[in-house]
Amino acid sequence: MAALLAAGAGSASAAQPRVDARAWLVQNPSTGEVLASHDARRRVAIASITKLMTVLVALEQVGENAVVTVDPRAATVGESTVALRPGERISVRDLVAASLVQSANDAAWALAFHVGEGDAGRFVAAMNATARRLGMRDTRFVRPDGLDTPGHVSSARDAVVLARAAMREPLVRRLVRQQLVVAAGRVLETWNDLLGRFPGLIGVKTGHTAAAGWSQVAAVRRGRLVLYAAILGSPTREARNAALARLLRFGLSRYRAVEAVPAGRVYGRAALPYGRPSLALVARRPLTRLVRVDRPLVERVVVPTAVDLPVRRGQRLGEVRIYHRGRLLGRRDLVAARSVPEPGLRARVGWYAGRTLDHLAGLFT
Repeated sequence: MAALLAAGAGSASAAQPRVDARAWLVQNPSTGEVLASHDARRRVAIASITKLMTVLVALEQVGENAVVTVDPRAATVGESTVALRPGERISVRDLVAASLVQSANDAAWALAFHVGEGDAGRFVAAMNATARRLGMRDTRFVRPDGLDTPGHVSSARDAVVLARAAMREPLVRRLVRQQLVVAAGRVLETWNDLLGRFPGLIGVKTGHTAAAGWSQVAAVRRGRLVLYAAILGSPTREARNAALARLLRFGLSRYRAVEAVPAGRVYGRAALPYGRPSLALVARRPLTRLVRVDRPLVERVVVPTAVDLPVRRGQRLGEVRIYHRGRLLGRRDLVAARSVPEPGLRARVGWYAGRTLDHLAGLFT
């Protein structure tokens, strides 16, 4: 048997929020579902979101415990910095913290010169190779800090791909959810305004330049649900923060924890021999899953039409399966609701005798 189950209520038809930006995307990484988007493949500047790739390549190639001697060229990079000194020795871990939390350009260049063995071009080539490996088809990197440069572009879709890859690194996960970090004797303060203000936000990276506008890629966790959102090219910092919060709230509203299989619910009845009342088949354990509110579940029940005796209470006799868009969400055993012993010889003989009399009576009526 199959049936449709409603997963949500009236909010299922809610429209996407209004967003003032060039491009955006909200995605469930566990299923790949895109919940909201606009020009998600448009190639635009992404500013310091670039640094997620910078730290990812550095961590993959040299590890967080490596010690970097700051190249003089890195110490001269301007705008957002942590005032690195030429020849200063600092760990990759601290440079990653400066790059992600303070969005320090000098830290990003120090990583690039160290990993590229003095050749930043070699490091940028590694950034682009990693982008290709991750499937970032709209991306081309030109520099490790994300400052405006012709041809340095990505997309909202690729920004989410990059953020997901970076968040697989334990160090990145720890850093991007903190508002203040102390590294190499410096107090670093995040540019992520939603940290501590939007419940469940766990990162990941902001960005701003004249060409990129105000941009951010974010991740939020509510229970077992994790969503990623990217917004590129908002006109102001305040507009970016408000729009990103609306996108995240919208994405979270698309899901609900549903008890798809209640424990003890009767899913079928099986006939019993010897005239006994039918046997109820019930779910042994509940099944709760996080599902989209705007899409139905399909329930498939497999039960026998009849069973032999004896039957013990809790004996597995069937199964209920729950599907979401053709994907199996889970299954639960269906078991006998009560024990039914096999009748003794006298009871069986009596039952057969009764049926025989009924048949004989039918011949004369």
